[in-house]
Amino acid sequence: MQESARKLNEALGPAAEFLSAIGKRMYFPYGGILGQGAEAKGAEINATIGQAFEEDGSALVMDAFKTRVNMDKSVFLYAGSFGLPALREKWMQMELEKNPSMRGLLCSRPVVTNAITHGLRVAAELFADPADTLVTPDLFWDNYELIFGEVAGCRISHFNTFKDGRFDAAALKAALLADRSKKILILNFPNNPTGYTATNEDAAAIVEAVKEAAQEGVKIVVVLDDAYFGLVYEEGVHCESLFADFARLDENIIAVKLDGTTKEDYVWGLRVGFITFAFKGATEAQLKALEAKAAGDVRSGVSNISSLGQHLATAAFADPAYATQKRQKYEVLASRYHLIRRILAENPRYAEFFEVMPFNSGYFMCVKPIGVDAEAVRRHLIEKYSTGTIVLSGLIRLAFSTIPHDVLPRLFENVASAIRDLKTARGI
Repeated sequence: MQESARKLNEALGPAAEFLSAIGKRMYFPYGGILGQGAEAKGAEINATIGQAFEEDGSALVMDAFKTRVNMDKSVFLYAGSFGLPALREKWMQMELEKNPSMRGLLCSRPVVTNAITHGLRVAAELFADPADTLVTPDLFWDNYELIFGEVAGCRISHFNTFKDGRFDAAALKAALLADRSKKILILNFPNNPTGYTATNEDAAAIVEAVKEAAQEGVKIVVVLDDAYFGLVYEEGVHCESLFADFARLDENIIAVKLDGTTKEDYVWGLRVGFITFAFKGATEAQLKALEAKAAGDVRSGVSNISSLGQHLATAAFADPAYATQKRQKYEVLASRYHLIRRILAENPRYAEFFEVMPFNSGYFMCVKPIGVDAEAVRRHLIEKYSTGTIVLSGLIRLAFSTIPHDVLPRLFENVASAIRDLKTARGI
């Protein structure tokens, strides 16, 4: 094992037991090119870094690029594997504002990732081994299986998502206690595909279920996929991340928070995300070690994240109109959500064709076709009704985030009609 990795593991102490084999070997090369470059920062003559500069010391950039970006030329330079310091500090400040429960919590500074998918890959490489078990609800984003199952080689255990219209915390607990292997638990609220966020009662039950499993001796890495954070449209829904709850819960738990600008700020192509760590009793040295391992993983995979995207996000967050504009975009989605509620309430006949799954937030909602196969419905919707949907876990996912108000009634009518056609053809 490389000496830098060994020192980081020593700094982590007992927390190093949560790491995968890759995670234990991972380190940030402070003494390599980056470290030597950092030592030379401020030197009168600096011939260390693989960038190019004009005679005046500014970035050597072609006008074909520069004239299309109304920002300083520094956006074309490397951002570093940890991310821009100003952006990391600003995101941390914003997280504390959005999640009052995080105030007073000692956690790592966010390390910038190439949005949340890359954050999941970093988390998998740091914490997941083939002997570990990924635990997710049975209604989940399929990329989890690709990253943790196919890449990391984890075993995968799905538990029942809903029972009687609520999150099935009992099923979650049973999945965590199924054996004594280390568990990687992913919780995604608002959930993709269902558009469901835990209610306040659900959240308390989820935290208690994880606590009881940890107290039974199960080591649990809780990954909070907060991609759609803030997009909640009903009262009584838990509006904060569960990150702080898990971070304070038990010594057998490490909390990993994944979030970013993609869905929260409606900039899907910007690819700016963050990974943050915390656990009960953590010291600053331990959290710095996790930051270094995450940054080392970023460097080993993509070197660093788009500087342009990071500078753009930093500038946008400083814009006095940012909060107002964000609220305006939120209202667009919220109004579509409430229109869907009216459409469903005004068309009780739809209950003959599909069951509406619990939803209260996010970009999506799901229906479960009655009497016919979801994939057959999806194909029929395309072929006869020119309507595209996604099928996941036997459900039809409808992304109302993409559908204008005046088209939403037709969307649901088309879904009902497609199911009716298939049921009629089968004599149901």
